[in-house]
Amino acid sequence: MFLLERFWFPAIASITCFAIWNLCQFVYRQLTSPLRHLRGPKSTSLIYGNMGDIRGTERPKLYGKWAREYGNTMKYNGFFNRDQLFTLDTRAINHVLTHSNDYQKKATTRYDLAQLFGEGKHVYSLLRAPSTVNRLAFISSFTRHANSSIRSDNPAFGPAQIRALTDIFLDKAVELRGLWLSEIAKQSAATSTGARIDVVPWLSRMTLDVIGLAGFNYDFKALSADGKPNELNEAFSTMFSASQRLSVLPILQAWIPPLRLIPTERTRQVRAAQRTMTRIGKELLINAKAAARASATEKGEIEKNSLHGRDLLSLLVKANMATDIPESQRLSDEDVLAQVPTFFIAGHETTSTAVTWALYAMTQVPDVQTKLREELLTVETDTPSMDDLMALPYLDTVVRETLRVYPPVPATERIATKDDVLSFRKPFTDKHGAVHDSIRVSKGDAITIPIMAMNLSTELWGPDAQEFKPERWTCIPEGASHVPGVWGHLLTFIGGFRGCIGYRFSLVETKAILFILVRTFEFALAVPASEIGSKTAIVQRPVLRSDPTNKAQLPLLVRPYQTI
Repeated sequence: MFLLERFWFPAIASITCFAIWNLCQFVYRQLTSPLRHLRGPKSTSLIYGNMGDIRGTERPKLYGKWAREYGNTMKYNGFFNRDQLFTLDTRAINHVLTHSNDYQKKATTRYDLAQLFGEGKHVYSLLRAPSTVNRLAFISSFTRHANSSIRSDNPAFGPAQIRALTDIFLDKAVELRGLWLSEIAKQSAATSTGARIDVVPWLSRMTLDVIGLAGFNYDFKALSADGKPNELNEAFSTMFSASQRLSVLPILQAWIPPLRLIPTERTRQVRAAQRTMTRIGKELLINAKAAARASATEKGEIEKNSLHGRDLLSLLVKANMATDIPESQRLSDEDVLAQVPTFFIAGHETTSTAVTWALYAMTQVPDVQTKLREELLTVETDTPSMDDLMALPYLDTVVRETLRVYPPVPATERIATKDDVLSFRKPFTDKHGAVHDSIRVSKGDAITIPIMAMNLSTELWGPDAQEFKPERWTCIPEGASHVPGVWGHLLTFIGGFRGCIGYRFSLVETKAILFILVRTFEFALAVPASEIGSKTAIVQRPVLRSDPTNKAQLPLLVRPYQTI
């Protein structure tokens, strides 16, 4: 009893005081935030606010409904009914994205990422690394002493490195093509209508193999005939499935740090997966370091200006071991290992999802599929170079339109780290009827970056913005020219100082896969189009509305293309 009073009672009292202090801050912010004057939907849950609605429905339809009812600048309720700013105004979004120190990922999101990927300089640092960095961009920009004014030149995701990885993209796409031909041969009825193939798991396995080899020289063998599970893949799957469950305790743990001491099944699973990742990651790191030492000069020096390596992890390790960089700009082994899941996310689910939606879109607009195939068949080789792929104009427009209509990540958010004022290109009306061309933002206020909603905005892209039309890219609307994206007048890869530096990797891989598949096969939807919905769990994937499991899937009828 004495030990209980000595240790547990003070702990409980501390947690209670911490919770009360945070509650008081939350209530004060809600009562004083300028966002309280905005129009917006009513909360549907005391704990989840409108987040349950967002997760339970298709976001494009919900965001579109809100925009029609409340205007392009409004608020909705986040967890615990916290006011969250939602705007489609390009000037306001540009300000948020270009002032990355003033608008950052919220602390709870960073905690969630740390639960998945550890406390190192992990996924957020790499995918949102500043663009104004030198040859050591993906190293020195993550350190506390990084110089943010250095010239932009990022080797890991630059054209030269992606050019060297193109063969991996094509080789795996060809392997997938062979497997699909085998599947078609197994289905006797496939000669006329095509074989029914759920392309989601196949594309996921293919891009998993790609990122394993291109990212960190690890062979998942996901497309191998035996189909045996890979322990690293299982570890990733465990972490992602754990992060997708919406429950109260993990949310409270993100908001109230002392509650993180409470063990849960979720944390047990994640930690077990992290141990697997760490063990395999250390093996990869040892191999990468050995390769770096083997490339050293006769004096044992590794120079940053002579970095070579096919996979991204090897390039990262070589740059980190370079003898001509300051010690203060080096990453620890833990921080280097934290990049393994970073590469995994950057090149796996996002790319497979983009290709999945591209195939779906072309089943709905067969003329696009036919026109694209005609262009691809003009290339006389099955193994084009990156430059060959980038020189195909209609392939480029199809990929751009896919990433516009179906961005893998439909939205993200930022938290204001100081009081600020957001100016708007188009004035908005608050719930009191007053018109404003700016709004005060208080420290701690949340701002949604509605990637998909902006990509589909009729004000930006015209009245046919909801339609899949690759031809629109021959004459981009004036409104879309104001979108502050890092690529293609789109927010798909975000924009500003922390725009996604891996967008070239994703673009070239997507083009390589489509090049091989569309040249070889004809695709049709195996179910009525009304059956296809979408769900977002890290990335946005297609689902069948009639399937109670709500698992990601896209059944297509696939048959070999027959030339006349």
